[in-house]
Amino acid sequence: MSKFLIKNAIIVNENTQIKGDVLIENDIILKIASDISDANAKVIDATGKYLLPGIIDDQVHFREPGLTHKGNIASESRAAVAGGITTYMEQPNTNPQTTTIAKLEEKHALGAASSYANYSFLFGGTNDNLEEIKRLDKNACSGIKLFLGSSTGNMLVDNEEVIENIFSNTEMVISAHCEDEATIRNNMAIYKEKYGDEIPMKAHPLIRSAEACYISSSKAIALAKKTGARFHVFHLSTAREMALFRNDIPLKEKKITAEVCLHHLWFSDEDYATKGSLIKWNPAVKTAEDRAKLWEAFLDDRIDVFATDHAPHTIEEKDNKYSNAPSGGPLVQHALPAMLEKYHEGVISLDKIVEKMCHNPAILFEIEKRGYIREGYFADLVLVDLKDSWTVTKENIAYQCGWSPFEGNTFSSKISHTFVNGHLAYENGNFSAQRNAKRLTFNR
Repeated sequence: MSKFLIKNAIIVNENTQIKGDVLIENDIILKIASDISDANAKVIDATGKYLLPGIIDDQVHFREPGLTHKGNIASESRAAVAGGITTYMEQPNTNPQTTTIAKLEEKHALGAASSYANYSFLFGGTNDNLEEIKRLDKNACSGIKLFLGSSTGNMLVDNEEVIENIFSNTEMVISAHCEDEATIRNNMAIYKEKYGDEIPMKAHPLIRSAEACYISSSKAIALAKKTGARFHVFHLSTAREMALFRNDIPLKEKKITAEVCLHHLWFSDEDYATKGSLIKWNPAVKTAEDRAKLWEAFLDDRIDVFATDHAPHTIEEKDNKYSNAPSGGPLVQHALPAMLEKYHEGVISLDKIVEKMCHNPAILFEIEKRGYIREGYFADLVLVDLKDSWTVTKENIAYQCGWSPFEGNTFSSKISHTFVNGHLAYENGNFSAQRNAKRLTFNR
């Protein structure tokens, strides 16, 4: 039996901030009160620090199986814990792809063997696996993932009849990457003819354009409304798409929900000049105006959750000409510090950060006993010091790929402790050799 007593923390939870203590026993939050004593507990003095629920990231690519030269479940979940992320949902475009129930269970076995953070894996929809989707238990994983625009891996779903059948045949949340493939191909042909092999990186948001995003997401949302499907749009990147979402009903009542990722809130097309392929993502980082409208929708609740879309590649892979440089980058270690930087800048409140990164993912995916600081809930907790600045360097990057688009950035806040199911997984730059991660369970 293990016990921890976090003393004198400022607890940020459910739109309140109170100074108090949290007692953890084994994997559960046993008690929350203004003053707790327990002679058997290891005390952590959190005076002046803020205690948040563990972050839930609904979109990561940890590259295992088959792509482990880029990263693996152990390396990337370890980096996630350093970033205060205690729960993640990993995507199906690995090798082999997670498109059968057998492969899904193999992925969960990999998570059980090596993950530092709690895990679930999305089940990939394809043009020919509808029968597997029909057989999939609604509590087996976090949901279904569809690539309605091509990305890393060959999982493009472009048969409209298949898409409608998938929408009509599952109760689970269907999450989608929305970019119109025909538009992208036409744009690519234009730039290829103009530049040959020397397409500039700044052309990326013009090739994978705002129009491509809107065509795909608007069509998919219309189909979701027609079929009654529970539909979630991943990594929104354009101002125009914001009109597709609503904020006049509670999240629990929404059938159509939305996500935004760190890179689309932080960077703009002006950054391609200095960052180049390091900020090449699909969908592309777009204009400063797009970024401003994403923030507006994020803060007024048209966008429901925040994620990273963590997708590492080696620096050798990224250091290529436009057509050969893969899209994606590592973000799990730096997402919370980056959002806390926006708190310091007065852009977002701590309560809103916790709502979008902790509470809302738990609501959206109906996760059992996570996402909140509540008695009886799993003790997934993050302690942050808002006055401890640090600079991202190669020496403190935890990703297997060894680089970050934030290298050289100085953040004002530092994560000091991360608990995963009551286990102190990370403390002041040091990782526990032990793991206490669990497979996610759901209230469906």
